[in-house]
Amino acid sequence: MFDAAPHAPDTPLMQDPAFAAALRLLGQTPVTLPGGLTVLSRRIAGVPVLMLPRAAPPADLGAQLAEAGLHRRPLILSPEHADIRPRALRIAPAQTLLRVDLTPPRNIRRAALHQKWRNQLRNAERSALRVIRRPLCPDHPLLAQEAAQACARRYRNWPRALTAAFARVAPEQTHLFTALLRGHPVAHMLFLTHGGRASYHIGHTLPEGKRTQAHNLLLWQAMCLLADSGHHSLDLGPDAPNAPGLTRFKTRAGARPQLTGGTWLRWRPLAPADNP
Repeated sequence: MFDAAPHAPDTPLMQDPAFAAALRLLGQTPVTLPGGLTVLSRRIAGVPVLMLPRAAPPADLGAQLAEAGLHRRPLILSPEHADIRPRALRIAPAQTLLRVDLTPPRNIRRAALHQKWRNQLRNAERSALRVIRRPLCPDHPLLAQEAAQACARRYRNWPRALTAAFARVAPEQTHLFTALLRGHPVAHMLFLTHGGRASYHIGHTLPEGKRTQAHNLLLWQAMCLLADSGHHSLDLGPDAPNAPGLTRFKTRAGARPQLTGGTWLRWRPLAPADNP
């Protein structure tokens, strides 16, 4: 349904048309501004608030909001890059995202892996593991497994229904990598593509998957396939200070930190409507 090829507009995941379509499938009403950006509507403490996620506010944002009849509503901005500073009230500091550059040749990327990570990958490649890749089925067991895992570990991700809706509206943008051990799945990693970029979304592993370093193998094969398909970067999510082992896994795989622009509140009493 949507253009998932690398030559498509290079948009953040939450600005991809498939994300808005998934929300609409769930009965929500995101608004597409005249310039093409997607604005979400939420209630915070009962107050209706707009959200412009992972996007650089255009110079004529006020005019675009006015044309859509939204200029009087509070708007929360979360620019993707640190050099963007909207004329608004800052309400949260920048996040650190971890991103892998997929443009170097495969041998260069492999040589750049941390030695321990590369040894774990080599062990996984020599094991009985086999990797398959498929689009995500909306009722795949991974969704229930990850939801239970998020509850147990107390972290937040997309609602299970939203991931399933994304898979329904844009199956070609979902890439589920599964590690099989003697025919049985022991680990999964799901990636979503958006233009020339890709994002790690969710994953799960069983004890056999941990023992055989299945996630090393899944992530490496995913990076290779995405690079071969023309995607230039892979977002592995935010730095996790409370989960240093997870952050170490990502950085040893080649991810480098990138600061976002923080979170800002733009509201007419705080900023003129014709300013971003």
